[in-house]
Amino acid sequence: MGTLLLLIALAFEIAFSIYCIVTKQNHKKIMNWMRIAIFTAFVILTLSSVIVWSFRWGMLAILLSILAIMGTVSLIRNKSNTKQYTTSKIVWKTMITILALVFAFAPAIVFPQHKSPKVTGKYQVATATYTYIDKNRMEEFTAKGDNRFVNVEFWYPQKADETYPLLVFSHGAYGIKASNTSTYTELASHGYVVVSIDHPYHSFYTASEDGTKALINSDYNLEFSNSNKEGIYTKEETYELIQKWMKLRTDDMNFVIDTIVEKAKRDNSTVYQHINTEEIGVFGHSMGGAASVWVGKERDDVDAVVNIDAPFFSELVYNREMSDFVARDEDFTIPLLNIYSDDVWEQLESNSTYVANKLNNEHFKDSYTTHFKGAKHLSLTDLPLFSPILANILQGGKAEIDQYYCIEKANELILDFFDYELKDKGHFTPEETY
Repeated sequence: MGTLLLLIALAFEIAFSIYCIVTKQNHKKIMNWMRIAIFTAFVILTLSSVIVWSFRWGMLAILLSILAIMGTVSLIRNKSNTKQYTTSKIVWKTMITILALVFAFAPAIVFPQHKSPKVTGKYQVATATYTYIDKNRMEEFTAKGDNRFVNVEFWYPQKADETYPLLVFSHGAYGIKASNTSTYTELASHGYVVVSIDHPYHSFYTASEDGTKALINSDYNLEFSNSNKEGIYTKEETYELIQKWMKLRTDDMNFVIDTIVEKAKRDNSTVYQHINTEEIGVFGHSMGGAASVWVGKERDDVDAVVNIDAPFFSELVYNREMSDFVARDEDFTIPLLNIYSDDVWEQLESNSTYVANKLNNEHFKDSYTTHFKGAKHLSLTDLPLFSPILANILQGGKAEIDQYYCIEKANELILDFFDYELKDKGHFTPEETY
């Protein structure tokens, strides 16, 4: 939508400039009426929901309103033909207007308007956001001596009439808690309370209830970036970094789960009163998936885990004699679903940080594993819908798989898995490849 409207706007602007140059007149009155008409059309398209209002249209709305006001004032003052025509002035005005339009349309192009993945459950979904303060931990990323804070958002059945299993999500290395909103919404529509965590300073951006904002920490960002490059860190150094990252992640997840379980006992808020704390699942994407597997192994009250495109960091051991990673010699007994993209699937047989994920690992013989052929790492999030340009940059190109098919099928599998494991509902027999 944004690209189409930009092309139309540029075509009008260029065509009008050519008309002025050919006729050797400013045609200021016509230009003023055009500005007013374009703004009016924008308003009509917005009111009729052809343009769905959001942040992506904000700068364009400001630009068009300014141009429309200037045109209206000019018409009222009736000074449409007082300035002498010069071709250079027309060209400069056109160039400036084109640059302004490109700038104003940029958010709508980078974050295009798109349809939401399908939601198939019977419940309307409500949301709620909270900030939890962990009084037992100090924030390691600041020098203020503050306690660690964790921001969470809930998706849950709006008109709840019973209690529902709790599902806890952890985002990827640069992610945000809204990274898989379509998944949370689909699950909540079928009778789950889903809570997604922002891991401050690991997430790209997060904002607390009191307005405190935190961007991704530059040191962590550099560490993670360098860990994916050859020759920067030794395997032992990489292993130490993994332990550090996972401790923060799993501490956050454990703190959130403990807080919710406690609030479900005494807090009268709607969201807490409809949580069945006897049925808990955890899931996450990338580093969040690794943390979910870790938490699932550690906690007795976690009943099911979904790992989305992540290594089993909890099962990874650094062998100093071999100077390499090896898989831990322990059975993983919690029900587990692994969903992989091509980016990870192609690494499963290597002795990388995915060594424990090998398909022949007997300690995971009871887990379910499926692969989305043609999918890239971010295909298993909502980002390619929210911002195809950004997703393609981050993952090194466009995925071959249809994004709607990929995320909707992944959501379906996650729902069926949790239904089977937490609600004793239906059967779960995923295909090896989709």
